[in-house]
Amino acid sequence: MKRFHACVLLGLGSLMALPASADLLQDSQTRLELRNFYFNRDFRQSGAAQGKADEWAQGIRLDWQSGYTPGRFGVGLDAIGLLGIKLDSSPDRTGTGLLKADRSEGRAMDDYAQIGLTAKIRLDEHLLRIGTLLPQLPLAMHNDSRLLPQTFRGGWLQAKGGEALGFELGRFDAINLRDSSDHQRMRPVQGGARNVSVGGKPDSNAFEFAGASYRFNPDTRASYHFGELDGIYRQHYLTLNHSRTLNSGRFSADLRYADASNAGRSNIDNRMTSLALAWQTGMQRFGASYQQMAGRTGFAYLNGTDPFLVHLVQINDFANRDERSWQLRHDYSFADLGLPGLSLMNRYTHGDNIRLASGRGSEWERNTDLAYTVQGGLLKNLSVRWRNATYRSSFASDMDENRLIVGYSFTL
Repeated sequence: MKRFHACVLLGLGSLMALPASADLLQDSQTRLELRNFYFNRDFRQSGAAQGKADEWAQGIRLDWQSGYTPGRFGVGLDAIGLLGIKLDSSPDRTGTGLLKADRSEGRAMDDYAQIGLTAKIRLDEHLLRIGTLLPQLPLAMHNDSRLLPQTFRGGWLQAKGGEALGFELGRFDAINLRDSSDHQRMRPVQGGARNVSVGGKPDSNAFEFAGASYRFNPDTRASYHFGELDGIYRQHYLTLNHSRTLNSGRFSADLRYADASNAGRSNIDNRMTSLALAWQTGMQRFGASYQQMAGRTGFAYLNGTDPFLVHLVQINDFANRDERSWQLRHDYSFADLGLPGLSLMNRYTHGDNIRLASGRGSEWERNTDLAYTVQGGLLKNLSVRWRNATYRSSFASDMDENRLIVGYSFTL
């Protein structure tokens, strides 16, 4: 299996190196990303059954994007190759999300891989993609928080109605999780204090969506999206973003509203409202935000993806039933101190009013993120990131977490 994975990636690299004989190849781009990831999540303070999740792995991602055949109507092909390699793991510390698990043996596999192809068709400024997709939609945000990105399979049309107006339409029929190499049917996130339940068949092979965005001016943008996981839930999502330069800094505001309801065999009923404000001045950025859940369940989104929430942080998303949460955040760049590429982020998020079977609950999380990217020389674009989190809850397991990520990407 290891040799097969290596041959697949080598063959894809050889294809990319073919002499350019048309615009499709002449305008192609190839990018290689290496990600070395150490993950440690400690549960011992909470007395959980598993003391910790602790694994180390190497990820390789190879992206090739072709150009288009000449003319107003053009076609092209994109390809992505993903390979994850186990460096350290054991059955008593799995569950980090870095590695694919061998269900029969209860241990992480030595390696796993995926090859994805995407056909693309362009007509003027309109673009249709069919195949492997990595969307960043309010209804479906692909997850790239571990070793390899999570992907979808389906079709996605992006159209323009002018400089300011954009439309989106699409359908996904399967999902590939971040620690998997197999396509699966889609299901909503359950568990925790969300109170989400699905009757009968728990998943679906159809997620359909449509959306529109409009830019009023360079500083103000609004969007609306609608999506439905066939037979399970449907969701409306509205966003409004505004920013403005004031004196020596820049002010920004992010307003979001989502409404999810049952579409057949679930109990999903949720309304989410959030507002995030930020002030950028010099090398510092100060932020404050508020997020509120209402309805009979928590926030609805596809299992394995990232929810489009202002309080999606390192461990938690603060999206339980009836939860109210607030956050304070500070970002700092050390460029003015002669250290370009070095940055520090600290934030604190607190949630309460969570509806539980036994009453109300609360939770909080503190995050620190220290990152450095080499700015020049042979190691340009080499990055080192340390992510630290502390999570405490009145109803769930307490966690202390550290992630050390070394990344290197370059264009071939």
